[in-house]
Amino acid sequence: MSTDKNRATAAAILPLVGGPDNITSIAHCMTRLRISLRDRSLVQDEALRALPAVLGVVEDLGAPPSGSWGMYQIVLGPGTVARVTPEFEALVAEARSAAPSPEAPAAPTASAAPTAPTAPSARTVTADDLAAQGAALKEAQKARNATPFKLFLRRIANIFVPLIPALIGCGIIAGLNGLLTNLGWVPAVVPALAAIASGFMSLIAVFVGYNTAKEFGGTPVLGGAVAAIIVFPGVAKIDAFGLDLKPGQGGVLGALAAALLAVYVEKWCRRWVPETLDVLVTPTLTVLISGLVTIFGLMYLAGGASAAIGTFANWLLASGGAFAGLVLGGLFLPLVMLGLHQALIPLHTTLIEQDGYTVLLPILAMAGAGQVGAAIAVYYRLPRNGSLRATIRSALPAGFLGVGEPLIYGVSLPLGRPFVTACIGGAAGGAFVGLFHQLGVAFGSTAIGPSGWALFPLLDGRSSAGITLAIYAGGLLVGYLVGFAATYFFGFTRQMLTDLDTDPDRGQDPDATTATAGKPPKERVPA
Repeated sequence: MSTDKNRATAAAILPLVGGPDNITSIAHCMTRLRISLRDRSLVQDEALRALPAVLGVVEDLGAPPSGSWGMYQIVLGPGTVARVTPEFEALVAEARSAAPSPEAPAAPTASAAPTAPTAPSARTVTADDLAAQGAALKEAQKARNATPFKLFLRRIANIFVPLIPALIGCGIIAGLNGLLTNLGWVPAVVPALAAIASGFMSLIAVFVGYNTAKEFGGTPVLGGAVAAIIVFPGVAKIDAFGLDLKPGQGGVLGALAAALLAVYVEKWCRRWVPETLDVLVTPTLTVLISGLVTIFGLMYLAGGASAAIGTFANWLLASGGAFAGLVLGGLFLPLVMLGLHQALIPLHTTLIEQDGYTVLLPILAMAGAGQVGAAIAVYYRLPRNGSLRATIRSALPAGFLGVGEPLIYGVSLPLGRPFVTACIGGAAGGAFVGLFHQLGVAFGSTAIGPSGWALFPLLDGRSSAGITLAIYAGGLLVGYLVGFAATYFFGFTRQMLTDLDTDPDRGQDPDATTATAGKPPKERVPA
């Protein structure tokens, strides 16, 4: 996407989210533009979804900045979001500097709303209807997810999401370095690539500590300073209770715990230390107290927990691979709906830190394959519903690349049964990949974030690259086929087909013209 097109996309989005004065913060992850809003009512959801570059929208009430409604996420897809976000930030800054107090745009009027439907017995269910149902389901799920535990998980996710670009970049370089090593090519470059790929991972604890303190309201650099103790080589000289320490012991879990402790120590100091001494005493006590607890306690505890996670994950797939893959692949989409998938991010990072890759991500990626297969089945099962077929056509490319929100919230979840059959497809793909783990062909992803086809460059394992890629591709194919078959044969009741497989008055899908030519239209039976 060119710079002009990126700016045009940003310019189209800005007025639809209430203008610059309605935005309190801007960020992005792998696929989404994340903005915090002052007034949710100023957002024009349907107009946003209609933009060609927008793949979907997601709402999130987790830990918004002070004075904000919450986090509103616009799905743009990998690559695109990293280019549109700077343009969006620039437009917001320009608008604020040119007009410090612009009048906030009005909320959408009734005239902009869709035309009122006819009698229920004659109404065609379209993609807009399903999108509205998906939005209602998200709203209900969002309210259920706003529990203290799930909000805490979202904050944990916010610590690791900013690290994903570095994990991906270093992971791909590590894979390239391994390939060059195995082929014996350019041996003079291999050590340099190894240093580039490993540098970030050797200091990831510092970045986790920095982000933890920032997320929980402390001074970020103090969180990073305490977490840096974990990776400092000098800890190997410390004899604590007769036990030796190793640099990196505890990993990202230890860094998270150490920085979180530093935040609470710092806040305690801010309350009790006199203002005249605050600048000297508070940072000193924060680093000293948190550092001592980290060295003589947290590094041991977190080290044991990290080792247990790695041992359990490898044992689970080695001993019960097919069944474990079936369960993980089948339940991942419901975990996403419940907001519990965010608890997996520290686990992925811990496995990458220990083994060089996470064995869980390729199996969980099969859930997206089942979703794609289900969407294709819906497309062929409803040849007369042009609006829904258009939605599927536009969302499928992103689905193949692992961006599943448009298909989930725009197609399968509002329909109900296809969401379940998509999970069946994910379970089958997960069982396929898990079976090969059980047979000794273990592999994983060197980074988190990408899924679907985008995961291919990040795969690594004990076997050759060809075998690893073939197994992952086989898992995706199984997920596509089973998701398609389960949805095609079991994803619809007769009443659903009667309601959904209709030719809308406002237009017909050109792909369905041939299939319906020469046939009289079906009469709808009043409900």
